[in-house]
Amino acid sequence: MQIGILALQGAVRPHEVKLQKLGVSTIQVKRTDDLKKITGLILPGGESSAMIHLLKLDGLWDAVKQFVQIQPSWGLCAGAILLAHEVESPSQESFQALDIGVIRNAYGRQTESFIAPLNPAPQCKIQESVEGVFIRAPKIKRFGEKVRPLFNLNHEPVMVQSGHTLASTFHPELSDGSILHQYFVNLCQEFH
Repeated sequence: MQIGILALQGAVRPHEVKLQKLGVSTIQVKRTDDLKKITGLILPGGESSAMIHLLKLDGLWDAVKQFVQIQPSWGLCAGAILLAHEVESPSQESFQALDIGVIRNAYGRQTESFIAPLNPAPQCKIQESVEGVFIRAPKIKRFGEKVRPLFNLNHEPVMVQSGHTLASTFHPELSDGSILHQYFVNLCQEFH
């Protein structure tokens, strides 16, 4: 099994390190052929509008959009924006792979970044708190019936799941633990 990390822009290397420490092979996804080699895909944090531009420029938009509809995928921060059905502030195109609505930069600018403990939702398989690193993070303003919250901040969802698709508005790749990366690996293994 191999997990891909979209490697056009954003935080790629921290995800590689986390997954490799878990004994998982990784590949940087830069071409459509790379998608044929992976079981799951991480869409990392970065700048969502820049990612959209590069996905289209490199001819990856349609292939990644198709992949995230049918294969395990995890969007983090900007990646969560790419997966969302609706994007606000400002509105922008997305893959519409996950029935959530998000507001870009809802927690503030770069200078307002923060770290907070996140509590698991009752239905989450992980029953311990995790550290949430929020950097120009989006906020999940709504989620559909089939979407279940995994972690909350102040009673608002910051990590959600629907089937084989995960979205986080924070950056677990910048924290010490690997529990959330292991969760995604397990999801990919179940799907594989």
